[in-house]
Amino acid sequence: MNPFIAEFIGTAILLLMGTGVVANVLLPGTKGHAGGLMAITTAWALGVFCGVVVAGPYSGAHLNPAVTVGLGIVGKFEWALAPGYILSQILGAMTGSFLAWLMYRDHFDLEKDPLLKRAPFCTDPAIRNFNTSLTSEIIGTFVLILVILYIAGAKLEDPTGTPIGLGSIGALPVALLVWVIGLSLGGTTGYAINPARDLGPRIMHQILPITGKGSSDWGYSWVPIVGPIIGSALAAGLYLVVGA
Repeated sequence: MNPFIAEFIGTAILLLMGTGVVANVLLPGTKGHAGGLMAITTAWALGVFCGVVVAGPYSGAHLNPAVTVGLGIVGKFEWALAPGYILSQILGAMTGSFLAWLMYRDHFDLEKDPLLKRAPFCTDPAIRNFNTSLTSEIIGTFVLILVILYIAGAKLEDPTGTPIGLGSIGALPVALLVWVIGLSLGGTTGYAINPARDLGPRIMHQILPITGKGSSDWGYSWVPIVGPIIGSALAAGLYLVVGA
């Protein structure tokens, strides 16, 4: 195990749980069909819990480029490691969403609506307004990063130099944070708040042989990438101004 493998595995687990619950709730014939928003937000939060438990002791369990960027801005993460972390996160997200599709592929085949076939993979705005969607992703990620910084103190090493980062606070507080963001702020865009969470699965939707899948909606794909990065930078900037 090393930090990059930890980020890959942790993000893969997160996306397996997250993509899986959306497929379970939306696709026809599943045991969890029509389970609703509470099921989706809860499983995403617990997916974060699972990913942080695995990756925390080795990488700090960023699992999200926005977290990596935010910690880099506040000076608590080496920028030289950021490309490897972010690549690991994207590849992990691709892998997790692939495994969820593999599990639910028969139900994907039953679904006729291409939008519902795409929904487990990537976010889609409730109302297609780029300005509103971008604002939503900025605000949601701002809350995520600011609270993480204050919970964790943005510390990535113990006195011996062992990386602990977000894992030092335990997995549950971050999971609860993601849960409340989903319940409160997820209604407009589906709360990506994580560029890897949206980009990796969207790539898989593009390349997987899903019958009748329709467009991967690359015209919208920049919103869940740019919005979270801006939100992260704003949260980090406020943290630097206000202080711990």
